Amino acid sequence: MKSEPSPAPRPIPEARAAAPGAASLPPSNEAAGLGRQMLNKVPEVTLYFWIIKVLCTTVGETFADFLNQNLHLGLTKTTYIMGSLLIVALLFQFRARKYSAGIYWLAVVLLSVVGTLITDNLSDNFGVSLVISTVVFSVLLALTFAAWFASEKTLSVHSITTSRREAFYWSAILFTFALGTASGDLLAERLHLGYLLSALLFASVIALVTAAHWRLGLNGILAFWIAYILTRPLGASLGDLLSQPRDAGGLNLGTIGTSALFLSAILGLVIYMAVTKKDVSGMQDTQDAARA
Repeated sequence: MKSEPSPAPRPIPEARAAAPGAASLPPSNEAAGLGRQMLNKVPEVTLYFWIIKVLCTTVGETFADFLNQNLHLGLTKTTYIMGSLLIVALLFQFRARKYSAGIYWLAVVLLSVVGTLITDNLSDNFGVSLVISTVVFSVLLALTFAAWFASEKTLSVHSITTSRREAFYWSAILFTFALGTASGDLLAERLHLGYLLSALLFASVIALVTAAHWRLGLNGILAFWIAYILTRPLGASLGDLLSQPRDAGGLNLGTIGTSALFLSAILGLVIYMAVTKKDVSGMQDTQDAARA
């Protein structure tokens, strides 16, 4: 579904067309057979999108640690609580017929926390190494993309207009968060790169992907998903850098202070998006105006 360009700049605007060789989107009467037809359920990919995404990934790292360690809930109880909240949020997200900033970003925040907890549970409770976790989540993400493309002939986030596509989308998001946590911890802790160097490394790779998209014509859909995956370890490294003690390579702001700071920033930006609708697709905006 095409939309008018957003006024905000787009560092890596995800392409409107399907990947090379992909079929065009089916007409609405055919798409209706693929699942419940609706307006696009995700925001426009603007600079605001990437800022909120990085903030969410940082909160996923620090808030999970806050619940687990500061509140002494433990990994298992924290996972059950946050998993239940995620299910409720996704129920509201799937029931909605169009994009809602509050519901969407609440689901992203909770997915970020749960993705972190999945990796932490595997590592701490089951003794699964970060190397194995990274490989397994990479494979699961690749299989999700393969099944999504085989079924829908596109991986574009501008075509999340049926329940089935939305299910593929959120499955991919969950695996990107789990993968990002595993790979970020692997680089920062096991390979002894440190939080700051890890954050700079992931930021540099995202910058290279951005340059490849704008200067070398890298496919927009591919660029989007590479950047989306990399923002998770970037946010996780930033979260650890801010919250961890100085002797562990952090700035010692603590999980409470870091989580509160980033959650406040997310809340402020989401309210701004909900009021200004800067991240709403042109098609949805037009249809809303027609109903008014």
